[in-house]
Amino acid sequence: MSTATLSPAPASAPARASGDDTRIGLRANLRHLGALTRRNLMRIKADPESMLDALLVPVIMILLFVYVFGGAMATNQHEYMQYMVPGLLGTTGLNLAMALGTGLNTDFQTGVMDRFRTLPIGRSAVLLSKMIAETLRALVAFAVLIGFALLLGLEVKGGPLNLLAAVGLSLVFGASLMWVSMLLGMALRSAQAVQGMAMIVMMPLQFGSSIFANPSTMPGWLQAFTKHNPLSALADACRALINGGPVGNSVVTVLIWSAAITVVTAPLAVARFRKRT
Repeated sequence: MSTATLSPAPASAPARASGDDTRIGLRANLRHLGALTRRNLMRIKADPESMLDALLVPVIMILLFVYVFGGAMATNQHEYMQYMVPGLLGTTGLNLAMALGTGLNTDFQTGVMDRFRTLPIGRSAVLLSKMIAETLRALVAFAVLIGFALLLGLEVKGGPLNLLAAVGLSLVFGASLMWVSMLLGMALRSAQAVQGMAMIVMMPLQFGSSIFANPSTMPGWLQAFTKHNPLSALADACRALINGGPVGNSVVTVLIWSAAITVVTAPLAVARFRKRT
């Protein structure tokens, strides 16, 4: 009997667990983005305490600054509320954006990203889904901030459309800072280190700005820093939109800062993510 010689089958290349986004395709990437966004929102639902900062921090900030410092900062507390609350839109977005890096670092430390590495999903969907979930948290925080301020007597003299424009501008700037936060979350070793670095970034930006005090009351060297601080431009823009004053170049300045921060940090964050996964 003759025997047939069987040639060995070519070994198949190992499947890429987390293939390139371009190989996966746009439609599949959108599906992955939707699924991961739902996952992040379900995690918030399963852990309601993760929303405490979005719900309570705006209330605490208003009570603390308006009723503790309002009398010293302005003629009366209502006048200071009209000055300070619009600026809180920017600092609230900054606080929430910086918290994103801590969560991303924790995902790496707990092995969540190892699970994603074994799945055929677009890598960009992982980062973008976190940004979308954080943006929704920011919307909740803005709603609490504005709603509570309205109860205390805030007047939206610019009208509801200008108020929505102020919220949208704050979201755009906050989204650019999310890239910075995620880059820190992937570059530093622990969540504690990310929190510490976030505080180093946030404190000078918040208090060296026009959010809480008029820069004209500051020493000259600090006025120079405040003048070029993007949070000052955001606070001035939101204040003009809500109080109905002239906006000037502040909106354009915020948009330029947002675009510049995103252009610089987004590619770095994506490259760092690809390297770690």
